[in-house]
Order: sequence, then structure tokens, then C-alpha cells
Amino acid sequence: MYVYDRFERYVTFHTSSNPKSGLHPSFEGEFDLANYLQYEMVELGLKDVFVDRNAYVYGCLPATPGYENAVPIGFIAHMDTSDEAPGKNVKPMLHQNYDGKDIIMNPIADKSGEKRVMRVADFPFLEKFRGETVVTSDGTTLLGADDKAGIAEILTAMDRIISKKLPHGEIWLAFTPDEEIGEGADFFDFDRFKAKFAYTVDGGDVDCIEYENFNAASANIVIEGRSVHPGDAKGVMINASNLAMELHSMLPADERPETTEGREGFFHLIEMAGRVSEARLEYIIRDHDRERFEARKGLLQAAIDEINKRYGEGTVKAEIKDSYYNMLEKIKPHMHLVDNAAKAIRNVGLEPKIVPIRGGTDGARLSFMGLPCPNLGTGGYNFHGLYECTTIQRMEKAVDIIVNIIESYSKMKN
Repeated sequence: MYVYDRFERYVTFHTSSNPKSGLHPSFEGEFDLANYLQYEMVELGLKDVFVDRNAYVYGCLPATPGYENAVPIGFIAHMDTSDEAPGKNVKPMLHQNYDGKDIIMNPIADKSGEKRVMRVADFPFLEKFRGETVVTSDGTTLLGADDKAGIAEILTAMDRIISKKLPHGEIWLAFTPDEEIGEGADFFDFDRFKAKFAYTVDGGDVDCIEYENFNAASANIVIEGRSVHPGDAKGVMINASNLAMELHSMLPADERPETTEGREGFFHLIEMAGRVSEARLEYIIRDHDRERFEARKGLLQAAIDEINKRYGEGTVKAEIKDSYYNMLEKIKPHMHLVDNAAKAIRNVGLEPKIVPIRGGTDGARLSFMGLPCPNLGTGGYNFHGLYECTTIQRMEKAVDIIVNIIESYSKMKN
């Protein structure tokens, strides 16, 4: 089966994770894809295939006879999609032999008669897709390349290894739920996944290798106000919504996602709601440098302390919680992971790019849990939104890269 055939099938499963459910997995639809992947993996001939009670999928391709002493290697991708755009009823659209011009995502207009257009002026990277078959949604949902492209690429690589009888050591696979809400590694079973090293396949373009990511924290803030009739408010009312804006204004306006790039960190207000009596803010805090990361948390805490000083202790209550850390320190002792990925990318005719992730992956947390796990590209762009896209040719390149990596590890003794 070709990689696009798999991908086209996987995106029909609605798997948007739900950060507010408190369940594991956070959305029951993730089980539907997990169970389908179990079926497909068994059909391919993988062993020890298992779906656990939290919708994690595991499987193994045993070593070719004579390669039992090769270093076991693993590949991981996540099944859920972001809840930042609709993920139900995804309809992939193929734009063949792309000519470098604006893409009409829904050639058959929606009910309003409006066509959604992906403009080159807005997305200059489209120029790189010239001559390829571009895949988008119909503009009403996200596409799901993050990370169903990764799953399709991993399983197509397994299909090729098996069908061409390529020699290999032990290969372990895992497909996780709830990565998009930071919970993908929460219930990872190291007793079932026995590789010493692994790669997540959850990145951007296929020539990218990512082994440096943000340090990350979340902040949930509750502000208690004092509501009275506005006619009698002088000296009495404390408007929680105003305090929320006051607190937000204490953070640097030029250190937000929309004003930063590369290794520059940020404060990101992801949700804000309030009335006079109570307001709530949710932030994520990011920085590649650990000292600056700690300083950012300190700056937010200082703003909270100042509001409490002005309006009374206990006016603001906050929970600031670390989410994951920069995997760089855990990858450095095992740079063969990067070297083998770079070699694989060169073997398919591309020049590898080392890219710091402006986010995180399951691999970041897994690296700190004892499984060094850099990230490979899937060929996708514009994740988490209606303009998400990839190309068939880039997904095929990703398959080639995975196969090349497996060949490298088949030559390394355990």
C-alpha cells in the first residue's frame, strides 16, 4: 500500500484530543484509530501488537535472522490531532502537478459559495512544492498530517522492509494518544516498547532533524474580583476583568509567538475569560534556554505578586506547572541518532537541516524518561489550522528516510 493511501484512510478518523475532558485518552475517537492500526499492524505481520486501556498502540518487527544483535530502534507518532481547528469529516484534496500559484482548497465551493484560497503571498513556502502533488483539506477542517502523516510513513516503511525482505534488527513501534495536549508520554509503557533509542516522526519538512526544543510550562490563573452595583462602585468594586488586562500588560508585548522566531522564547495567552467577580487566564511559557525559561516563570510570578500587593493578598491565585524540557541534553550523549538521520536524508538526495523546535514532541518527554528520541520531519506545513498541507512526494521521501535509518541501525551491534 502506498503512503498516501494509508494517510487518506487515517485522516477519516476523528481524533481531536480534548484538553478539558480529564480522560485518558481524552477523546474516545482515538480508540477507533488505535484499533484500526492494531488490525493493520497484525495484517502486516508485526508481532506483540497491543492496544492498551489508554489507547496506546505497540508493535514489533522482529529482527531478521542473523541480525538479532543489531541495536533495536523505535519509531513513534501520535494519533490525535489539535483541537484548534475542526478535525471531523476531513476531506483531503489533491492538487496535482502544482504550478506555484494560489491554491483553491475547495474547488467545489461550500454552502456559502465561498472558496478558501491558500495564497502564495501568505505562504511563500508553497514555491518549494512546484511540480508536486499538494494535499490539503477542503478548507473547513485541518488536514491531520500532524501526525497521521507520521503514522502512514512509519507503517509504509515497515511494509517496504517486509515486502523487500530488507535485513534489519528489532524495530519497535508506538502510536500515542493526546500528544497535542501534552499527555502523549503520560502512560507510555517501557515494558512493551523495548528499543533503546527511537525517533518521533512528527516534524515539518522531510529534510529537518529536530533534537532541541522549548522548555515549556503552563500557567492557570484565577483572579477574584469584588462585584457591586456600578452606581455605588467607587472605592469598593474590584473588576477582575480589568485586573486580568492589567496583569497581561505587565508581560513584554514583544515576547509573544507572533513576534518571535528561532530560539526566542515567549509568553502566549491561549485563553482569557472574565466578568467583574472573576477572571481566568491560561498561558503557555516557552524558551529554549533553561535559565531564561526560569526567568520567564519568575517574571510572571512577579506580575502576580504585584497585583496581589495592589489589590490584596489572595486576589490572584496561580498554578505554574512545567510541562517538558529541552531534549538537547539527553540527545548529546547519543549523537549517532542525529548522524544516522542526517546520513539517511543525504541518501535520498536532500541536505539535512538542524532545526530547533518551537514547541515540543512526545520525544522531548520520553528523552527525559530514558528513551533518547529526536524528531524527524513528515513533510507537513501549517499544522493546527485550516491551511495545513503536505505533498505526496514529501511523504514518500519520509518513508525512504525511515528505511535508510533502519538500514544504518542494522549494522550497529547492540
